[in-house]
Amino acid sequence: MEDFPGAPDAFQRLWTPHRMVYIDGENKPSDASEQECPFCRAPGREDADGLIVHRGETCYVVMNLYPYNPGHLMVCPYRHVSGYCDLTPAETVELAELTQEAIRVLRDVSHPQGFNIGINQGAVAGAGIAAHLHQHVVPRWQGDSNFMPVVGRTKALPQLIEDSRALLAQRWAAGS
Repeated sequence: MEDFPGAPDAFQRLWTPHRMVYIDGENKPSDASEQECPFCRAPGREDADGLIVHRGETCYVVMNLYPYNPGHLMVCPYRHVSGYCDLTPAETVELAELTQEAIRVLRDVSHPQGFNIGINQGAVAGAGIAAHLHQHVVPRWQGDSNFMPVVGRTKALPQLIEDSRALLAQRWAAGS
């Protein structure tokens, strides 16, 4: 066997260099301000550019830029708020309703067999951006987790995020 970087060996490698930006902290706010918050900036962009799937009155639905699975959505209030108990009654209702609609849309578009739904409130609870509350809606399929994330710390995603967003936005616009 050759002794140089990248020399062939017995391992098959799946390179995911796009994950390095997340590991290196790209798009992480430098502080907790609204000006630094990607969830506050996204609604000011065009939907495709901001990865927004649907806009409601008090909340919106956006693709996760670093998804666990294809179609990984987040439901966010427009307002810069970090705690679930700090949501207004209208925000609480719309967050729940948009989460339900996200499930319906994902079922129709990509036929997942289950979902992980949740809020990581606070950095110690796993929130990557703790200053702005967001609820994850992660579609799941039998066998979507395998040895890759555990051993290789790599997740293979079969669909580009722009393609996922376009399909979900198109279906959402078509209505229930």
